[in-house]
Amino acid sequence: MTANGTKSVKHPPTITATLERQTLLAGVTVSGISAPQVSPLTALWQRRAVRWVLGVVVVAVLYVAIYLSAPGAIPKGFRAEPSTSPRQLHVARNLLIGVAVFTCLDGVIFHTGLYASILAPASYAGRMAMLTRAEKQRVSSGLKEVLVVGDSRIAEGFSAAAADKLGSEAGFKFLSVAEAASSIDIWYYALREVDPAAHRYTAIVFPMVMPTSKPALRISMAAPVLHYGDCFEFASGFEQWPDRFRAFTGSILRGSAYQADIASLLEHPFERVRNVRLPENKHQRAAYEGRDDDIVGTSYNPKTGQVTFPPRLTEFQRDTIRYSLRPPSESETRTQHLAKLQRHWIQRILQRYSASQTAIILMPAPRGPFGGFSKLSMAYRTFFGTIAMNDKSVLMLPEHMFDFLEAPEYYFDGLHLNSKGRQKFTARLVAELVKRLQPIDSRHLASDPN
Repeated sequence: MTANGTKSVKHPPTITATLERQTLLAGVTVSGISAPQVSPLTALWQRRAVRWVLGVVVVAVLYVAIYLSAPGAIPKGFRAEPSTSPRQLHVARNLLIGVAVFTCLDGVIFHTGLYASILAPASYAGRMAMLTRAEKQRVSSGLKEVLVVGDSRIAEGFSAAAADKLGSEAGFKFLSVAEAASSIDIWYYALREVDPAAHRYTAIVFPMVMPTSKPALRISMAAPVLHYGDCFEFASGFEQWPDRFRAFTGSILRGSAYQADIASLLEHPFERVRNVRLPENKHQRAAYEGRDDDIVGTSYNPKTGQVTFPPRLTEFQRDTIRYSLRPPSESETRTQHLAKLQRHWIQRILQRYSASQTAIILMPAPRGPFGGFSKLSMAYRTFFGTIAMNDKSVLMLPEHMFDFLEAPEYYFDGLHLNSKGRQKFTARLVAELVKRLQPIDSRHLASDPN
């Protein structure tokens, strides 16, 4: 992949956001002249400038609506003396008209796909828009198509191209819409875009992962696949009320979810035009073979909590390993909220495909180079077991099927598989899926009792 430009969209400076961003750009070659670093004060001013611009537009629209909808003829000049209109001004009505006009403008610009076509290609929202658009326009292969969704761990760990070679003899076609920083609610909305009739795929594979991206990032990334009717359900997936309000607003007034992207567009309009005009290379994801790095030489003592690193590891790699091993800092309330969120959206997905022959498959995600010591380690069967027991159409893959990957030689940081791990993960997953999906009637598949 080749990207021309000097600047990309900025995201929250947390270890998770940085991790997702570096994973996202793992295979990108950037050419051009680097731009000077933007100070926090300048970035703050840019965000405020966008809000002021949007505010001025709202005020202008409201003013024009009130002015044009006022009773009586439009004055041609100034009166010599002040006079009182014999008719009553309907201020409330005119304000509502102004709000309606602004909402319609937002709908025309942001809900029709007009603005989505000029989203920054390297941004999370831009990548989600391009990914769903490409999959939606893809012509069916005529084979038994299996779609794999997930976040950056699956995007780095699963190779659709390698899976095709392994499963082609059995008549399977493997596809992936896994994307860094995505979460299960975004997967639901993306599936609605690429599979509107809910019968396009033979099976859809969902990993057990917990959302780690910041609320603002989730809202922006989901924006390209949201509809007006999603405002309440999408907003309910956020724990804090301010985030719920932003999610609700972003569903109705989608422009508010694109604030960072709009700021980047206003700052570098010509650069955006050049980037958008670059041809979309549909073979970029297929050609990606993973990272060659590993973290061999790293050791962890679970009793003392001490981690020993080889000198060659970068500070970023060390930070991600520490992050993956750190005891969960979330409160019990937040943990319960995330678990509830996962179950809710799995149930929504099952409802959507209840009348379909598409098999829903739940699988464990690779836990990390130190397995059970990882922060991301969870009781897989406890988490999804109830769902699989209550719905026999759900196929649940074995909990420990990827335990053999829990070694530093298969990871390039604390969370993501390298090219060697990618090959082994893909081969193991394809072998299991082909074995389970061989029966013609996938609705009678049962979960593995082991």
